Amino acid sequence: MHVGSFVLAAQFPGQGQGEALHRAVRSAEVAEEAGLDAVWLAEHHFVPYGTCPSAVTLAAFLLGRTRRLRVGTAVSVLPTAHPVSLGEQAALLHLTSGGRFSLGVGRGGPWVDLEVFGAGLEAYESGFPESLDLLVRWLREPAVAASGERFTFREVPVVPRPSEALTDTAGPEVIVACTSPASVRLAAERGLPMLLGMHVGDEEKAEMVALWRRHARACGHPPEQVLGAAHVSAGVCQIADRRQDAVETLTKAMPGWLKQGLGAHVTVDGRERGMRDPLAYTELLCGLHPVGTTRLCADRLAATSERTGVSRFALLVEGSGDLAATEENVRRLGGEVIPQLA
Repeated sequence: MHVGSFVLAAQFPGQGQGEALHRAVRSAEVAEEAGLDAVWLAEHHFVPYGTCPSAVTLAAFLLGRTRRLRVGTAVSVLPTAHPVSLGEQAALLHLTSGGRFSLGVGRGGPWVDLEVFGAGLEAYESGFPESLDLLVRWLREPAVAASGERFTFREVPVVPRPSEALTDTAGPEVIVACTSPASVRLAAERGLPMLLGMHVGDEEKAEMVALWRRHARACGHPPEQVLGAAHVSAGVCQIADRRQDAVETLTKAMPGWLKQGLGAHVTVDGRERGMRDPLAYTELLCGLHPVGTTRLCADRLAATSERTGVSRFALLVEGSGDLAATEENVRRLGGEVIPQLA
């Protein structure tokens, strides 16, 4: 089992954006010191829900600040990026970090981002498979041409080629954020592991892993690849000596952040969007994930892994909104919870 942190660079009410980013960087540095396996970086545009607009850029910075930690994007939003440009950056980070970079990608949402970056709604609604396939080809082949609906260009060499890295892998791993059966099947067809969201529990995640395995086998992927796929489960972690104290920490801080952050999303086409009740959502997360004593947190992680078959975790550790509390949370996760999972 591999436990990492999930960093949103969340801007809580009353905080500045620089403060949120500083907490994100410090939490990653402490994650390496505390013995966590990875840090996973979120990407958002124009909203205080997350103040990092480029997960791959922040990943580059953190790879330079760390020596052992795996750094991944969770996720780079593919519809608003050119797959070749993103692929070049991923190859560069893979080569220069000694293979410590993971590229997580997803569709994002129908947000105004699509207008600002000129991608258009079609890039979100129907263009993701084409973009994903072009990205994966760029990371696996020596030269690439394209003749699709969105991307058409003559063959060009891949420079730098990630397969030339002095590592045991052909290139950086690619992980796909999956929130629906359609996205699960898309990932399974390509044999790519999934990133599963923190809004769903063990039962639904187990169903998604089972669907992925069935579809991957039907597509002819080798049994050892199907069973060994290293899916990632996103969640929330808050540690305290009493469970009620951990829950209280999150229910005091997270609803204000969720209301401010999620409420700032603007759809590109004016469609109405529903929004979860911030307090009810916080309470749901506290019930689904490792929130409580170190023993409870270790037991919950072990149970989730056993029930779902997921071997990696990306845990939101900044739910208090406070820098010192976040650092302590990360240190306790690494020093008191992870040893119980060995």
